[in-house]
Amino acid sequence: MKTALVIGETGLVGNELVNILLESKEYSKVVVFLRKKLPLENEKLEQHLINFDKIELYKEYIKGNDFFCCIGTTIKQAKTKENFTRVDLTYPSVFAEIVKNNGVEKFLLVSSVGANPKSSNFYLRTKGILEEKIKKLQFSITFIFRPSFLVGKGRKPDWEKK
Repeated sequence: MKTALVIGETGLVGNELVNILLESKEYSKVVVFLRKKLPLENEKLEQHLINFDKIELYKEYIKGNDFFCCIGTTIKQAKTKENFTRVDLTYPSVFAEIVKNNGVEKFLLVSSVGANPKSSNFYLRTKGILEEKIKKLQFSITFIFRPSFLVGKGRKPDWEKK
């Protein structure tokens, strides 16, 4: 049985993904990394409350088989380009390096349609830069999903309430 690791559980895609993973027979454990405990109980679910600005402190918990990166925001929600970059590029990049070093073989990334490291659009350029960083780490298997505009509601992340 496998362990799934997830960041971005509070968002639309991450929320749905975790529900699917918890029902899946393929995974015996689903580990999520977040700022605030989820109001969700499941024997397969392991929640780690972390400081995303100090991800390295939690390396020993970031171990499993498949890493699902669903974390992301909008510039409107983040309020500044710096905040957006931290959430959409820095956090996933740091996690990616840790999981690579911890032997995770499969990296699954939710990006954006139009992602391109050379784009003149800041949002799409940031997503493209992240994709390139993930590819350079050469996981055994890498999936990059490029959805268009997402419609629906996830849980509101803690950092957005400030």
